Amino acid sequence: MNLLIVNDEIRTADMTKECVNWQACGIENVFISYNAEQAKEYIKTEKIHILLCDIEMPGESGIELLRWVRERRKDIACIFLTCHASFDYAREAIELGCQNYLLMPAKYETIQAEVEKVVKGILEKQQMERYQQFGRQVIKDLADKTTENWDDKKAMSEIIMEVKEYIASHLKDETLSVNDLADKYFLHPVYLNRVFKKEEGISVGKYIMQLRMGLAAELLKSKKMSATAVAEEVGYISYPTFSMMFKKYHGCSPSQMISSNGNRSDTV
Repeated sequence: MNLLIVNDEIRTADMTKECVNWQACGIENVFISYNAEQAKEYIKTEKIHILLCDIEMPGESGIELLRWVRERRKDIACIFLTCHASFDYAREAIELGCQNYLLMPAKYETIQAEVEKVVKGILEKQQMERYQQFGRQVIKDLADKTTENWDDKKAMSEIIMEVKEYIASHLKDETLSVNDLADKYFLHPVYLNRVFKKEEGISVGKYIMQLRMGLAAELLKSKKMSATAVAEEVGYISYPTFSMMFKKYHGCSPSQMISSNGNRSDTV
């Protein structure tokens, strides 16, 4: 792991590099820059994991340097060093995702302990990302393997037909979703969605929405139910949510559809 010291006080920067036990922190390489411009060059050419950065520097400040880093979406941790306990500095540092804010002069042991904490956090984050990537790959491989081994096209079609029939008869269930369907048919949601989309051309969620909005329109055009009752009939307990989704799908509100078909005015 690499660390970059950024400090315009040359002696302070050099002594920090010499006096902190970086190896004990888990740091392999320590670079030094004496202003923000030099720091940017290091960041462009080296893989920097941590900035140990002074805030008050001639030219660009440490805050401005970190803002430049964040604007470029670089995942670099930062520990700020400053001689002044300023609320404005602290607020800006927190907003920019600074890991800590140490007042100078700080003991080398204190700096070392703080760097150790940041290194530990980075390693934990990297481990979590590896676990997540591994999990996503396992799911993908499992879905791919299942698809490859499922040569019986008829079996696939039969499953999808059952899913469609179940959806049609349970549109009133507010919790109807791809996860519920996957549990019912002992499939992974990702796999069910993939197979369903391959057969029907749309995802399970969009298919449910299509049926709900189609049924809602037919019921509203008839003279049998109010808009509130229609909302409940197609799985919406909240009428405002139903109205918003209906307008997004059909381009008009439920009441406007009723009015356009000459139905009664008691829409809710």
